[in-house]
Amino acid sequence: MGLNLLTVTTLYPNAEMPFHGIFVENRLREILKIQGMRARVVAPVPWFPLTAKGFGRYGRFARVPREECRSGVAVFHPRFMLLPKVGMRGAAGSLFRALKAFARDRDLRSMGIDLVDGQYLYPDAVAAVRLSRWLGVPVVVTARGSDVTQIARFPSVRPAILGALREADAVIAVSRSLKEGLVDLGVTESSITVLRNGVDLELFRPLPRGSHEPGLGVAGKLAVTVGHLIPRKGQDIVLKAVAQLPEVSLLVVGEGPEERRLRALAGELGLGSRVRFMGARAPSELAAIYSAADVSVLASSREGWANVLLESMACGRPVVASAVGGTPEVMEGAPGGRLVAERTPEAFAQALRETLSAPPSADDIRGYAEGFGWGEVARQQANLYADVVAKARRMVADNAPAAAPMASI
Repeated sequence: MGLNLLTVTTLYPNAEMPFHGIFVENRLREILKIQGMRARVVAPVPWFPLTAKGFGRYGRFARVPREECRSGVAVFHPRFMLLPKVGMRGAAGSLFRALKAFARDRDLRSMGIDLVDGQYLYPDAVAAVRLSRWLGVPVVVTARGSDVTQIARFPSVRPAILGALREADAVIAVSRSLKEGLVDLGVTESSITVLRNGVDLELFRPLPRGSHEPGLGVAGKLAVTVGHLIPRKGQDIVLKAVAQLPEVSLLVVGEGPEERRLRALAGELGLGSRVRFMGARAPSELAAIYSAADVSVLASSREGWANVLLESMACGRPVVASAVGGTPEVMEGAPGGRLVAERTPEAFAQALRETLSAPPSADDIRGYAEGFGWGEVARQQANLYADVVAKARRMVADNAPAAAPMASI
């Protein structure tokens, strides 16, 4: 198998934001382990003229390098116009124009690209479908979570999303729940393939409890919640639940716009030294953090496929999570895992109390997680790509004009 992929997405890590869209990079890295698979990544970022840190995330966008190499993969970051708060409707068009200009500048048509891989539905996949048609190659798009459960519900962009889904040569959903959501939107069920995310079983593994950073400074039972600090991740619910469990301390791992409010809430709840905000951490650090904890907790209101739950279980730690989106699929049959039907502090406090009072075997939890390695998922995705490319080539051959008859001598 040998294919030359062009991955198009605004969700991809870069030197300035190393954890942004890391789940897309993880999947691509696993696919590229298959012999003959090659890829370039075009990960545009919004244009902004000033790099000063005082401009927040837009200043960070401005500091992203134009191109870089990550894990041996060439990654390009052209700029596109995105007007803050009002640019959703025009985002796909703006993104496509930037992609087309980049493709012309780099002469992508001459690089033997076999397939465009569009990650996230809007604006990424909509623009990726248009680019694939301009390049004259097939396209596969992947739905990942809020692109289905939230963005596709907006009347201003839903027609563009549905048009791209119907025009794509194949559609991937990372969970059965997302597939059902796509069908509800009007996508043909037979066109959707479910290919879940996996977990790096070498990176995420049980480590000695003392392997975490010195001076962690917690006593008693320890919970950890990992995720971007945004409202839908529900860290406020976790803080309020831990406030009801005086014997439990909490690590909050992540960064985001909610951090100031969450720190203030922790103070109001009197959590004091029982909570520690650790900021964003690299995957290489997370295994030690999960292993140091007694339980991992996630109180999200929406999830496509929560990678942090698999990471925790791969480290032998039980998980407590809200029963939303693809989370029940992640935890189906997990030893000691608890799904919380009501996103309330009281319900989470009870689930944590039950889990900590009768913890399951770390070996059993790790054994469950081992069923979610990347190998088979990567093979299935590479095979899907190969089938799409082969079908497109057959169609081109079938539609090619017959050769003109040779003139008689």
